[in-house]
Amino acid sequence: MSQISQTAPEPVAKPLMYQSWNWLTFLHWKYPPATIQGILPEGLTVDVYDGAAWVSLVPFQVNGLRLPMMRAIPWISSFPETNVRTYVRDPNGDRGVWFLSLDADRLAAVAGARTGFRLPYQWARMRLRRNASSVAYSSKRNGIMAVRPANSEIEIEIGEQYASEVRSERDHFLTALWRFYTSFSGGLSYVQVEHPPWPLYRANVLKLDEDLLTAAGLPPPEGEPLVHYSPGVDVRVASPVTLMCR
Repeated sequence: MSQISQTAPEPVAKPLMYQSWNWLTFLHWKYPPATIQGILPEGLTVDVYDGAAWVSLVPFQVNGLRLPMMRAIPWISSFPETNVRTYVRDPNGDRGVWFLSLDADRLAAVAGARTGFRLPYQWARMRLRRNASSVAYSSKRNGIMAVRPANSEIEIEIGEQYASEVRSERDHFLTALWRFYTSFSGGLSYVQVEHPPWPLYRANVLKLDEDLLTAAGLPPPEGEPLVHYSPGVDVRVASPVTLMCR
């Protein structure tokens, strides 16, 4: 059974792609475990912390997306993205992420991720604005292609950086995940990722108006979210692997 770790347990020796994830905000809410278990595919079990399941809304900027031996293509390779995700374990006890929705501002990226990774991407008009002390994100799904219309307007104020020695186990549980799961032909596969430990900052919400969570089939979140911010990391992404029970 894999443990909570701020560093990748498996190196990605032969990446399928490279990219950077920049100017991320992690907004986390607690949910009853049974609520989340009810929307997971067969074979995945909700991962809990403090007796609760967690759902995270994560807006950020993808930069420098490219394949091995290729250069990133300007404009196409950089775009805003927003994910709604939860935390799971597979039958082997390994930990990872299950995406409830993913929105991106590039149609080519949406089509490629739907085909190559079988992920539920949707095309949206998105914008990210930032300065030294705050970041603002906006997203509106394109109506023609939207499975479920959804919008978000988020703005956060960046606080002090967490020293590595004061980060809690919960901080690592919510941010340091090294694989995500997807469904291929009715079975489960996973994709391993590798990147340096997140530089994490405290953050305060200045604006939060979203319906992405309810569009993903969740009840409305209760209470104020727990928030982390990161300027980002460089990422290596592996090819999908069929999940085999050990």
